[in-house]
Amino acid sequence: MNIARLSVVTPLLLAASCGTAQLTDTAGMGPNPELPAPQHSLIPTVNVAKAVGWPEGVQPRAANGLQVTAFAKGLQHPRWVYVLPNGDTLVAEASAPEHPEEGKGIKAKAMGFFMKKAGSAVPNANRITLLRDVDGDGVAETRTVFLSGLNSPVGMVLVGADLYVANTDAIVRFPYAEGATSIAATGTKVADLPGGPRNHHWTKNVIASRDGSKLYATVGSNSNVAEHGMAEEEGRAAIWEIDTKTGAKRLYASGLRNPNGMAWDAKTGALWTVVNERDELGSDLVPDYLTSVRDGAFYGWPYSYYGAHVDDRVQPPRPDLVAKAVKPDYALGNHVAPLGLAFADGNALPSTYASGAFVGQHGSWNRKPRSGYNVVFIPFRDGVPTGENPREVLGGFVSDSGEAYGRPVGVAIDKRGALLVADDVGNVIWRVK
Repeated sequence: MNIARLSVVTPLLLAASCGTAQLTDTAGMGPNPELPAPQHSLIPTVNVAKAVGWPEGVQPRAANGLQVTAFAKGLQHPRWVYVLPNGDTLVAEASAPEHPEEGKGIKAKAMGFFMKKAGSAVPNANRITLLRDVDGDGVAETRTVFLSGLNSPVGMVLVGADLYVANTDAIVRFPYAEGATSIAATGTKVADLPGGPRNHHWTKNVIASRDGSKLYATVGSNSNVAEHGMAEEEGRAAIWEIDTKTGAKRLYASGLRNPNGMAWDAKTGALWTVVNERDELGSDLVPDYLTSVRDGAFYGWPYSYYGAHVDDRVQPPRPDLVAKAVKPDYALGNHVAPLGLAFADGNALPSTYASGAFVGQHGSWNRKPRSGYNVVFIPFRDGVPTGENPREVLGGFVSDSGEAYGRPVGVAIDKRGALLVADDVGNVIWRVK
């Protein structure tokens, strides 16, 4: 490491010894999490698990009564999984796009160093790969490049014969034929999404309404708490509704700092999402969350969190918006970084997983002790979480010495009812049954 880089990184290394959580992990979970006074510091807590990948013979730890196997190995930063009606599995292999404004400044350079340590700064495959389990043994025998030349793709959804892909800056449509192992056609842009030279939260997800007439796309914020100004946040921290025929879009919900996974509750028809909340208020704030999404609702970011808890770092304040901020339904824990979301519908796991949602938690970079780095199940009853703490489905992603073997991202239920988990550090798709 050269002296210039050392001078940037050393203060953050020292900060890693500060900011230890005072509350238990479970205090930041459930419908009414504890929200202590925020801790302000010039330098944030840093506690990155170095990405090393899975040693030979080592794999995640499944909960009692479950088994985990590798569905596919040797992928390139797999972020998202989507199961087609015929059982084929699509995997979005992508990393951050070029965003030159994001790396400017001492703090940004230091954070870039730590994100590289965490396994995020890797070459961008910019493709979707198709996996096919021909003989039904739970291992993909066929692997083909399904789509290439994309722009940091993540979300995918099939509507009839149209496959929609969420690039980092647009929703693009491709023609799909059942059983196809690749698509050669050029995609058609349906709608632009906020991208640009900063593009802080670059991942975009997309799902479709039940009748296929509308798409819903997530767009994360361009900052932690609007420190670059609200003009940089235009159209961000939101879920957009897009007409599949015309591409016309409208703001469906806002104030969601970094929404990623989305899913429909088949019983109630409600849209749910998982959200990464703000950083740099200490290890005990702010809990990331799972919430239903109301049409037209505002969820607080950047002015407040969990309803009326004002973030005084954001100036000028907006008491009018804070007054209408919706409290999320369920806290997942502080800094767990929830990304993937799938409801239990169609799963063949034991009955204890019959009603609820699976969440892929990428894991913290700024909490002591670390949190997340697992897949959890949130039990539901009558269309809402029961209030129980999350149940770990898949763990063991961090070694006893604090190195990350893997990091869970997207989750999906496959054609045979098993749970698929994308692991972007281990470069594996895990299958849990």
